[in-house]
Formats: sequence, structure tokens, C-alpha cells
Amino acid sequence: MKIVQHNEFSKTEENNASFLRRLYLYQKERFPVLGHGLLVASFSFSAIAYSRICRGAEGFVNWQTYLVGIFITITLFMLVRIFDEFKDAEDDAQYRKHLPVPRGLISFKELKIMAIVIIVLQIAVNLLFFPKMLLIYIGIITYLSLMGKEFFIADWLKKHQFWYITSHMFIIPLIDIYASGLDWLIEGADAPKGLLFFFAVSYMNGIVLEIGRKIRTPESEARGVLTYTSMLGVTHAILLWIGVLFVTLCLGIAASHYAGYGSTALWVLGSIFFICMIPALLFLKNKTEKLSKALELSSALWTISMYLSLGGIPMIQKLFFH
Repeated sequence: MKIVQHNEFSKTEENNASFLRRLYLYQKERFPVLGHGLLVASFSFSAIAYSRICRGAEGFVNWQTYLVGIFITITLFMLVRIFDEFKDAEDDAQYRKHLPVPRGLISFKELKIMAIVIIVLQIAVNLLFFPKMLLIYIGIITYLSLMGKEFFIADWLKKHQFWYITSHMFIIPLIDIYASGLDWLIEGADAPKGLLFFFAVSYMNGIVLEIGRKIRTPESEARGVLTYTSMLGVTHAILLWIGVLFVTLCLGIAASHYAGYGSTALWVLGSIFFICMIPALLFLKNKTEKLSKALELSSALWTISMYLSLGGIPMIQKLFFH
């Protein structure tokens, strides 16, 4: 498979810059470390917090464990991005020539070296700080490797988008298991049963984000770029997004019940649900680029709000107000 490394979108000044400069431009475009870091930090904090609240454990894990855990989870999501570059290489070279790899900003060789360095660092950090977590880590890397090979059924998955999305989204709850394990596994406790609902919420949040970022206006559709509006039409794509959001809400309510949050959680999560639905309902009437972006932002808002509501905020209340 030959991948074009220079095309009409290439910028000579950028492509000839130092590796650190090119790496900065790459992450800014494909994996904004600051933005993703804040999301993953809240993701990890909430997973640990929810586990401790369900177990009735006092306080939070020590901050060294948390900060090292953030390094692992952020770099795991970075690996997902790097693996996707290889997995989508042929389609990107043909249909998305403006992306960093097809236009020659960064090479596959450099991405491969980055992935190896990240994995070596992750293994070293796990061995140094919490070797108990290595088994879960190996499970994540194994699943990620299978994703990179499209589970060896790439052609079939491309023809069955439902199974493509549902199979790939399992990487999120797998990373969630790692994050929550920084509590229960390291402390030698049984994983609380409520985590099953928390993991299910994580899985569905991934689907909310996936659908939300692929709802476009008719003018924004591009050949070879798969979107839910092009596959299903605007109305069905919006209804699908709302349906997934509602299922996630129900799972979130179940998770809050196991944590003993009471009726307050129902009102909080319900209110967030209706707020996040507004751009979707408006998009049905006015299919504008602005509302498309608002829908994508609503997906991110929903995800962050769900994590904070289930774990982050209740833990902060326990730490600072009790």
C-alpha cells in the first residue's frame, strides 16, 4: 500500500521544520494535549472517585497514584490516535489529503517510533509504581492492536458500520477499568458492582461523541468521508444521537443509584440531558454549520458532565465540604 506523503495541501515550511515543531503542529490538529488532557483527567478522577464512593472508602487515592494514572490514561488515548493513523492510512491518502500524515507533516516511521516510546514508558511506569495494573494494561494494548488490524475482518467491518463502531468503542471502558483499578485493584478490594454501569456509561459516551462529531450539514458532506447524516439522513441521524443520549442517561441514573446519590442525581442528569438536546432539535429545523458544531460541543459537554456528576463532583464534595 503506497501512501502519498506530499500533495497539494503540503506546506514546505511546516514539513521541513524540526521534529518538535512538527510534533506540536500534529498534536494541535489531531490530539490537542491540553484539551484532551483535561477531559482524560476528569475521566480518570471520576472513575477512581466513583469506585471509592461505591466501596465506601474514605478520601481519595494518593495524588502520586492519580497523577501517574493520568499519564497512563492520556498516553493510552494518544496511542489510540496513532493506531488510527495507520488503520485509516489508505482512506486518508485518498479522501482526506489535508490531514497531517497525507500532506507529509509527520511520517509513519516517526509515528511508529512515538508509539514504541510511549509503550516502553507506560510499561516502565507500571512496573515502577503499580505492577498490579500490568495485566489490565496488557489487555488494553492487545485489544488496541486488534483494533489496529480491524480484527482481521476490515472489509466486513467497513460494510457493517454498526459493528465497526460498537467493536471499536470497547477501548474506552477498557481504559476505564484501568483508571478505576487505581483504586480497587491497588488496594486489593473487590471491584464494586456499580462499576458495571459506570463502564457502560463510558462506552455509550464514546458513541455519543462519535455520532455527534459526524453529523454534518448537506453542504459539508465530502466524498469518502463517512458521516451519520450521509448514511441515515439528517432526521434519522439526529434521532439516533438523541436515542443514544437517552440510553446513556438511563445507565447514568442506574450508576448513581448504586452510588447512593438519591433523587438529586436524577434531576441533575435529566437537566443536562434536556440542555444537550437543544442543538439537536434546532438542527432538525435549521441545518447550519454553527448548529452542527454546537451539537458536537453538546456531545463533549454531556460526556464531561456525566463523568463529573457520577464521580468527580460527589468526591470533591466529600473531600472539601464534609
